Amino acid sequence: MSETVSFGYEDVSPTEKTARVRGVFSNVASRYDLMNDAMSAGMHRLWKDRFVRRVKPRRAEQILDMAGGTGDIAFRLAESGASITVADINPEMLEVGIGRAQERGLDGLVWTEANAETLTFPDRFFDAYTIAFGIRNVTDIPKALREAHRVLRRGGRFFCLEFSTNTWPGFSDVYDAYSHHMVPRLGQLLANDADSYRYLIESIRRFPDMPTFERMVADAGFVQTRVEPIMGGLVAIHSGWKI
Repeated sequence: MSETVSFGYEDVSPTEKTARVRGVFSNVASRYDLMNDAMSAGMHRLWKDRFVRRVKPRRAEQILDMAGGTGDIAFRLAESGASITVADINPEMLEVGIGRAQERGLDGLVWTEANAETLTFPDRFFDAYTIAFGIRNVTDIPKALREAHRVLRRGGRFFCLEFSTNTWPGFSDVYDAYSHHMVPRLGQLLANDADSYRYLIESIRRFPDMPTFERMVADAGFVQTRVEPIMGGLVAIHSGWKI
């Protein structure tokens, strides 16, 4: 790992990035889902529905939902009857998710504070590993991918939903203008926090494009890797299998 990593458009030490990312999500936790609706005009809900359909969770499976603090993915996965462990590095995000689960009467989920780079779960424990809009905030992404591979059983599957590089001519320019100018304003209006949302947009721009990230998934040991662009790559579903 290099001596510096990206925090938005800044290059900082790995330790500083981990701390600053933790601070960002502590700041936005209570308004995170509201902001997702505002930033995506509610489309993130459709993307997450599609993502879970690709995972194909099954009853009695053990699934780890990493960076899943507020429960959006976990609640969808749990409808299958699978056993879901929700892990997040940020306790404030987990508190939001636990509260939402209680409101829904869901008491079968396991909630744990964990760093994606240093999981404490045993080898070959889970049938599936999911991470939605979280991998770009990890300090050492290759290490987190190797950890995902380690905790999966043979035949286990990896699924990642993340913003990516849009390839539609013209649309990417419009989206760049919207995201850089409007999203921080929405963050200030709805969450009283423009800086955190400015970072979140900058982190998207610094994230590897689809072919590069697919190679990173393969380098971690996954096979039959696949990328499914959504809206021309505005977001993408990455997947792979452990054999």
